[in-house]
Amino acid sequence: MNYQLPILLFLSSSLLTGCFGYPRILTYPFDPGGRTLNSLASESNPQISGRYIVFTTNRRGTQDIYMFDYVTRSLVDLPGLNSFDSIADFPSASADGRFIVFLASRQGRSGIFLYDRETRQLRNLTANLATEIRNPTISADGNRIAFEFNNNGQWDILLYDRFGQKLNIPSS
Repeated sequence: MNYQLPILLFLSSSLLTGCFGYPRILTYPFDPGGRTLNSLASESNPQISGRYIVFTTNRRGTQDIYMFDYVTRSLVDLPGLNSFDSIADFPSASADGRFIVFLASRQGRSGIFLYDRETRQLRNLTANLATEIRNPTISADGNRIAFEFNNNGQWDILLYDRFGQKLNIPSS
């Protein structure tokens, strides 16, 4: 059976000539081997940044982060990002695709992790934060990460730099 799942992307006119900010349906062929965007696996939480789509998938039997380059129409290699002992979710990428931030759970502890594609380094930004966290996102330039944290029963937003330092936002 030949499956084709349309991926609806909201792209700005600067990304695709002639797009002019309107939704555009991109159809990628189904690949039973999981080597492209569409597969038999469960995939969720797609985020678009620049020419990249990051998403979670269970293609290897664990919940991992994958990146797809829709210009080259291929998956991007992410060595050192995914591991069998963690559950990854809610990815977000910088516009150039260099940095990927995501939530991961290992041995019952959750953390916000930052992966640098250039150095292949993976770092837990919230290792010293003893609270519930969720929904990380990274700025287009890759310098700031925002995420929700549970502050005594109330969900608030924290802002970190990519080195794991909390940024103070002055209030007016």
